Amino acid sequence: MDQLPVEVIGNILSHLRAARDVVIASATCRKWRQACCKHLHTLSFSSKDWPIYRDLTTTRLEILITQTIFQSSGLQALSILMEDVDEFSASTVTAWLLYTRETLRQLHYNVKTTPNVNILEICGRHKLEILDLAHNSIVGVEPNYQRFPCLKSLSLSYVSISALDLNLLVFACPKIEALELVNPEIAMSDAQVTVELSSLTLKSVYVEAISLDKFLLEADGLECLHLKDCALEFFELIGKGTLKHFKIDDVSVIHLDIGETVENLETVDISNFTIIWPKFYQMISRSSNLKRLRLWDVMFDDEDEVVDLETIATCFPYLSHLSLSYDVRDGVLHYGLQGSSYLESVVVLELGWTVINDLFSHWVEGLLKRCPNLKKLVIHGIVSQVKSHEECQMLANFTTSMVELMRRYTHVDPYFKYD
Repeated sequence: MDQLPVEVIGNILSHLRAARDVVIASATCRKWRQACCKHLHTLSFSSKDWPIYRDLTTTRLEILITQTIFQSSGLQALSILMEDVDEFSASTVTAWLLYTRETLRQLHYNVKTTPNVNILEICGRHKLEILDLAHNSIVGVEPNYQRFPCLKSLSLSYVSISALDLNLLVFACPKIEALELVNPEIAMSDAQVTVELSSLTLKSVYVEAISLDKFLLEADGLECLHLKDCALEFFELIGKGTLKHFKIDDVSVIHLDIGETVENLETVDISNFTIIWPKFYQMISRSSNLKRLRLWDVMFDDEDEVVDLETIATCFPYLSHLSLSYDVRDGVLHYGLQGSSYLESVVVLELGWTVINDLFSHWVEGLLKRCPNLKKLVIHGIVSQVKSHEECQMLANFTTSMVELMRRYTHVDPYFKYD
């Protein structure tokens, strides 16, 4: 270890990340202290890493963090995640950011201060590439002054911001590729809550726990779109057909439009969603390159609607991973076995139930027959803790039928997962 250059030691210390571990390791000898001072590039202060942080007074904690940060020059990644700690002094936090902003490439910031610290004003026009803000307020964005010329990833969690400022902030990041919005507090300018975002460089958008009347996203190069736990009346994506991965999880939306050009779609993952199948199918039916399709815990707007395998087999010839959840409502199985076309490319099949019955085994067998090149079968099941005699007998019958079925499909690797 004595022969290691100080630059290498600094890289080793940076991989520790947690400030407590870095300080302890740097106390090894003079060379390690020198490496910490001049070649440390990553440092993290998190109340989750070390519970003692919560027991210290705010003043003592500020002093501890200040001493640690000011002993290092050239920090490139700084994490200050203190959501479980009382409010810090805004002047102290500002000093940390002013000291490090010239070299910072990544900033992960979740600190309560009095008054609020304007991160955009302090860190704008510098070299930040990743900015992760939580429990902060953003007011009055000035794109010409608070500009982030190098920023590629922006994450806002529990941040208070107006719809206009959000659009201006995205505009102030000319190289942005990834955007995350988690439970933002969107200030209302009128009775209707509308968000309009526009970017030529965005490739990935993740939105969680947002409630809006209208969400309009204009992103010509978007490849990944994930909506989770959202309530939207209107959502529209305007782009040039570059979308590859589309995921919806527990979303309520009245009007959904991801554009007319969807030929590049490779993944469609829909769960906990009420779907109008004809409209949705019309939207994705031209995705001939689709490789992964997941329809899980999906409700149908029309109780008599059936999604037959014939439709899936003929429209998605390159489909390799198919996931369907079994649900019988009023005697109607929504994923029927109609038709005779084979799913030639499917190698992974995931099936599951919410309420099991005797027909499930026959449904699984019917799907296996339609997938001649299948390599892996995954069964997800929900088993209630309080089981009646009938439920136990049904589960036993299912297990027996699966054992017998797998004996006939020895080339398939089965996996069973019960919750």
